[in-house]
Amino acid sequence: MAELDAHLLIVDDDERIRDLLRKFLIRHGFLVTAARDAAHARRILAGLDFDLIVLDVMMPGEDGVTLTRSLRETLATPILLLTARGEIENRISGLEAGADDYLAKPFEPKELLLRINAILRRMPDTPAGDTVPKILHLGPIRYDIERGEMWQGSDLVRLTATESQLMKIFSSCPGEPVSRNKLVEDLGRDRGQAQERAVDVQITRLRRKIETDPKQPRYLQTVRGAGYMLAPD
Repeated sequence: MAELDAHLLIVDDDERIRDLLRKFLIRHGFLVTAARDAAHARRILAGLDFDLIVLDVMMPGEDGVTLTRSLRETLATPILLLTARGEIENRISGLEAGADDYLAKPFEPKELLLRINAILRRMPDTPAGDTVPKILHLGPIRYDIERGEMWQGSDLVRLTATESQLMKIFSSCPGEPVSRNKLVEDLGRDRGQAQERAVDVQITRLRRKIETDPKQPRYLQTVRGAGYMLAPD
């Protein structure tokens, strides 16, 4: 999927910001739909599929973090949170809820554009044809490397864009540890302690989908002093 073909949903209660973002992103080739609050966004999402959701955190009624957590129960669409809160713990709570990235207000529109394109590039491509898939077995979980799909029995396990990219990274070198710095770099994030903590949050979320006991991980292991390692059967 080309980034410029993507359909974005913008959710912000500030009409001025909503309109500015919509016009800016349309000028850069995106299809854009806008919602004024969480309830409006839910009605739109009931009838349309999107490639990415740009979601303001501070909204009247249902806030962006709560909406993110609810959407993640059924939806794997990437979510980029916009937040005026500068404290790192509040941003971490957004990632724990299921967001793929966050951007603090005020921000330059060009930075938003770069973040959106980076997230869309992390989305796995589904290859055409009848090629024989390569499968990693993680207990009851099967991961199809070529298709970027995770299955438990006959059920498809929903992965966010960031979780998909993490699985792509780990499955390219099973049994080998990957450092947190390397994960930050491969995920297209800025370097720094805050981003390493954000990666830790994403690992914790991914473990909940892989491990029988996420607190005692068998397949997505922590290697002391070296990072994280995928250890398939």
